[in-house]
Formats: sequence, C-alpha cells, structure tokens
Amino acid sequence: MAYKESQVSVTLEAGQDLSAKQFFFVSVASDGQVDPTGDGAIAIGVLQNDPAAAGRAAEVAIGGLTRIEAGGTVAAGADVASDAAGNAVTAASGDVILGTAVTGGADGEIITIVFQPRGTA
Repeated sequence: MAYKESQVSVTLEAGQDLSAKQFFFVSVASDGQVDPTGDGAIAIGVLQNDPAAAGRAAEVAIGGLTRIEAGGTVAAGADVASDAAGNAVTAASGDVILGTAVTGGADGEIITIVFQPRGTA
C-alpha cells in the first residue's frame, strides 16, 4: 500500500495539461512552470494533484514520503530515477537519483518513495 507522510509541498504553475500525470516526477522549465521530468533528469518533486491545463495550480511534493507511479518493477530499498514519462524506475548508471523506494511495485502501480535527490547513479 502506498502512502504519504511528513511531506513538504509547494504550489507551482502547470506548464501543460497534467491531468494524467498525478504522482509523476516534475521539473521546472525555463518559463518557471512545471512539466513532466525527462529520462534520468533532475526533478523538483512529485505532482500531487491533476491540473487539467497550463497555468493551473500544481501541488508538488518537494520532500518527504510521497506516492509515485512506477514505470517498471521497483523493489523496496532501490534508488529511483525518472523515466522519459516521469514515472519512478530503478536508477541506472548516469541517472539522477531522486529518492529511495519504501514500498515496491510493478509497472503502473503507485508506490511510496522518500523524495530526496542526491546525485547520479
């Protein structure tokens, strides 16, 4: 079961329709808005709501325990990174480590991670 706890969140502006991106990694673009994080890239946090258009409020968890959608099988205790869609995947060499899985899961399942970026794998 995925859960959130001791979470720090901020409200930022969505850069596009993110209604299908709740519980995905997001990054701040050059325009100051948040968009899905790219493959192996740094993220500012995990989207907690589902803003349906650019300019809407995007609640982003920037620290603590948070739920996120797995983009493949992720084991509890694994370092996680973003895939090309912004899902959590097991970090591979060269990926920015965005946190640690607290619960494991398979592709498409919601898991819990500690969001804590800390360098590359």
